[in-house]
Amino acid sequence: MNENLFASFAAPSMMGLPIVVLIVMFPSILFPAPNRLINNRLISIQQWLIQLTSKQMLAIHNQKGRTWALMLMSLILFIGSTNLLGLLPHSFTPTTQLSMNLGMAIPLWAGTVITGFRYKTKASLAHFLPQGTPLPLIPMLVIIETISLFIQPMALAVRLTANITAGHLLIHLIGGATLALINISAATAFITFIILILLTILEFAVALIQAYVFTLLVSLYLHDNT
Repeated sequence: MNENLFASFAAPSMMGLPIVVLIVMFPSILFPAPNRLINNRLISIQQWLIQLTSKQMLAIHNQKGRTWALMLMSLILFIGSTNLLGLLPHSFTPTTQLSMNLGMAIPLWAGTVITGFRYKTKASLAHFLPQGTPLPLIPMLVIIETISLFIQPMALAVRLTANITAGHLLIHLIGGATLALINISAATAFITFIILILLTILEFAVALIQAYVFTLLVSLYLHDNT
């Protein structure tokens, strides 16, 4: 119980060298490319889930937006697998780092905005000033819409960071409480342990949902600009 509550969120190192890059690259090993005429069950299920997700996510896009299909599928697979691996004991979750999430959100958001200004210049500029705005409110609305546009990548990164971090903190706190209650009251410790199991199951769902929400919002930003 004397362990620092935020120690698990510190970037790991080995022999004084950071190993975050290796951890970030590790999930790619979990998705092998099919190299056989007839795939096994694991790869078949993996391909079915990818096709189902891509079909649902790209249904609203035109031909230009569907060119981002590989990027969006890679994004959801990376975030989902990273979140799930972070639930393993003594593991590190890169998506709890705001800097990494900003590193994903800002380039993707900037890509969608640049795409919009390139292919739909008038429509993109029209977002800054809703139709029928009274003349005295035009400067204020332009400022507000500009701020809301630049807040989008921050909202993406903070949402993912906050949800994953909060879940890890709850698991850490309830797990520590369970260990402390074993010598005090076995019945209370058992109830706390059941809560811990239910919370862990919920965190598995949250890990996948947050990956889907992050990718879906990027997809919606892309849809607005293509």
